[in-house]
Amino acid sequence: MQIHGIISQFPKEVKGLIFAFIITLSIGFYSGIRFVNDTSKSNPQGIEERYLGNEENEAATTMQYKKSKAEIMTLVHNHILSLSVIFFLLGGLVATTGVNKKLKLFLMIEPFISILFTFGGIYLMWSGVIWFKYVIMISGMLMTLTFLLSTFFILRALLIKK
Repeated sequence: MQIHGIISQFPKEVKGLIFAFIITLSIGFYSGIRFVNDTSKSNPQGIEERYLGNEENEAATTMQYKKSKAEIMTLVHNHILSLSVIFFLLGGLVATTGVNKKLKLFLMIEPFISILFTFGGIYLMWSGVIWFKYVIMISGMLMTLTFLLSTFFILRALLIKK
């Protein structure tokens, strides 16, 4: 079955549903990114302090404590499950666009790699592999970029008339 480019042929009602889904999903995703920025300052030191605490830093304006194992396991579990579903749905929609097939494959597969490196990395950093804070930051940025590009290509395919 050929699905490349068929999104433009979907009925108007289905396109409206997909459009509403992408807009709502984007609001949720970017509010999560804003939360990450507010709580970690989107830098390696902030990421480390968010999960390992900053009790020894007397100059800290906000005191943070090391997360418990239950907190880390809950965060990793919830994010891996929910983001996997989100990127599975986005990947399915990207598959129906007319985007270059190599770029399309990248946008469909890469987020799953980033999910594992980001949230597996949080667990590893919490476990003592401190340098993983850099991997977490890079993979999180890559995941956000793939989300941005995927939603852009989906919305473009929905809105441009052929």
